[in-house]
Amino acid sequence: MSGAKYFAKLLEAYGVTHVFFMDAVLRRALAEMEDTSITRILGHTEKGVGYMADGYARVSGKPGICMAQSVGAANLAASLQDPYLGHSPVIAFTGRHVAAMQYRNSYQEVDHHPLFEPVTKFNAQMEVVEQMPHVIRQAFRESTTATPRPAHIDVAGFTGDALTPLEVEFEIAVDQVHTKFPAFRPQPDPIMIQAAVQAIADSKKPIIIADRGAVISGAREALHAFARKIQAPLTVTLDAKALVLEQEPLFRGMVGLYGRSCTNHMIDEADLVIYLGSNTSDHTTANWKLPQPHIKTIQIDIDPVEVGRNYAKCIGIQADVRSSLESLEKACNTQNRDEWLSYTKQLADTWWQEQEVELSRSQMPMRPQRLCRELTKILPKDAILVADTGYSALWTGNLVEMRHPDQLYMRAAGSLGWSFPAAIGAKAAAPNRTVVCFTGDGGFSYHLPELETAKRWGLNVIVIVNNNECLSQGVKNLNIAYGNRPEGRKKECYVYEPTDFAKIAQAFNCFGETVEKPEDFQSAFERALASNLPAVIDVKTEFAYQAQLAWVPA
Repeated sequence: MSGAKYFAKLLEAYGVTHVFFMDAVLRRALAEMEDTSITRILGHTEKGVGYMADGYARVSGKPGICMAQSVGAANLAASLQDPYLGHSPVIAFTGRHVAAMQYRNSYQEVDHHPLFEPVTKFNAQMEVVEQMPHVIRQAFRESTTATPRPAHIDVAGFTGDALTPLEVEFEIAVDQVHTKFPAFRPQPDPIMIQAAVQAIADSKKPIIIADRGAVISGAREALHAFARKIQAPLTVTLDAKALVLEQEPLFRGMVGLYGRSCTNHMIDEADLVIYLGSNTSDHTTANWKLPQPHIKTIQIDIDPVEVGRNYAKCIGIQADVRSSLESLEKACNTQNRDEWLSYTKQLADTWWQEQEVELSRSQMPMRPQRLCRELTKILPKDAILVADTGYSALWTGNLVEMRHPDQLYMRAAGSLGWSFPAAIGAKAAAPNRTVVCFTGDGGFSYHLPELETAKRWGLNVIVIVNNNECLSQGVKNLNIAYGNRPEGRKKECYVYEPTDFAKIAQAFNCFGETVEKPEDFQSAFERALASNLPAVIDVKTEFAYQAQLAWVPA
């Protein structure tokens, strides 16, 4: 068969159902996909298709595929930062001029390798067709093993088609274990399990922090069983929000810089912190102040590089999170910590009482807290909520409650504008589920043309735009930067023109509606659902309203 047919059949054999791409790349392979079950999603920007592949991967549990030609490679590389930071197995293919044309000022090309190096686990060139089976196989192997992260293959030819016309006699050989992630589940060392069991037994005020690695491991049931066995408060990062329903008796909220003040106080007072699938980043630990360095820690992670990275004296368990929790649950004795649980519950309940003023506020313009309350009420039982970075993640992460076990939450790892294309990818992975994107006007503006992509493919996501006509998160630090200077033209740095995103959606033949009153949101959402179209609900909120950040130690 031709290299193009082999490429298409190999991806299909790996379970690939969608390829997200920006023209012009691997056209012969795309043509051969006509005879496969793969859907070819043409986007409008390389970053957009990269984010789609990321959203697809996070929801499907399989690697997401994205592609771009040589001149688009730099844009595609930029899109891999979020899946790299968010631990998502995206495999990117780009074209590059053949070796004979390198170092001669070839048209529209820069060196791709250094662009992809910081945002991939595997960054390879495919110079000859004989490399195709091994290099593609390796990309799947590396992206799904240990901490999932992107891989990149630079294929010879400006559009990657220098090799695809060639005849090959390769076997369609697939490592089934690498068609999904995590590919392997290494078991914990019994000696370290016993050390952790002893530390838990000695502890009077332990607390659990579940992070993205626990989500990847599928550790929901094991997490709950373990927490109930040792009777410890259960907390999560925003990346693990969907693992625990708000009404779970042991749940105490989100931790870190984008978390809840009450939860951070609990971490500060604990005598043992148990990290599950966490890289103990500055966001999770409030710049490594929570917990303090002298507090005992247990850290479970599949990646040995992360175990003990920021807490040198921790009890480290390098293993699959779910398997480790199952082992710990069996080995631990049932504990009784009623006083600690009662105290932490009181902190959590008080925090919710403090939020009630804004959650029930009816004045206009609306504030984001009330929008989150309304979204909680109407969010379908099967919904996938995709939040943008910054305030969008902070608002939804803390105030939109997960009330049903089938609801899923995921947020950007840091890239403004990620959420809308990622939601399109999520909908491709789960076409029968309701996918809701929550973003601001600044974030949504990044990828507006992908409304056409969603409409063309019937990927009917519902976008909620928290439209405050500015980039409000930067206002606080902008005020600090201005200091005692006159305000002058400061608005040039964060204010946008008023934009009617509902009309923009309608211009793309999508559903669009504007909401100003809190009581009108539910009916607008219901109409969006019933429209059977990609939908945009433009919610007018208070200009430059500032989020109250969580308490952290001085």
